[in-house]
Amino acid sequence: MKLNKEGYDLIKLFEGLSLKPYLCSAKVPTIGYGATFYENNKKVLMSDPPITKERADELLQISADRFARKVVNLVKKPITQNQLNALTSFAYNLGSGALASSTLLKKVNVNPNDLTIRNEFLRWNKANGVALKGLTNRRIKEADLYFTP
Repeated sequence: MKLNKEGYDLIKLFEGLSLKPYLCSAKVPTIGYGATFYENNKKVLMSDPPITKERADELLQISADRFARKVVNLVKKPITQNQLNALTSFAYNLGSGALASSTLLKKVNVNPNDLTIRNEFLRWNKANGVALKGLTNRRIKEADLYFTP
């Protein structure tokens, strides 16, 4: 399974686009649609030159595809395309380690259609213990997509 256009578009929607390096909320140099590394595994630096939108799209596809492969390896039950897209967006935002250790993944691996999975997405809406509207909106959108046939 691979990410499709809807998966890339979901990540783009919430990551936003910056053609110049910036420090994300975790104080990590970031560029494009939330990329913190280039395809050669070199970290993004604040001193890096700006990129084009086409380059940002390319970096997103490379990075998101890496996360999708990690999701596929972590999930032990058959899932739908929309479930892959939602889980990949989650992992892209929080890291595959967060997904790997989550109750969300445990529930997916028992029964991907368990309706309580929606609540597990929604638990991941905080930064430094504070619920953020942007993260809440993202988790709702991911959960909605996850349960879209």
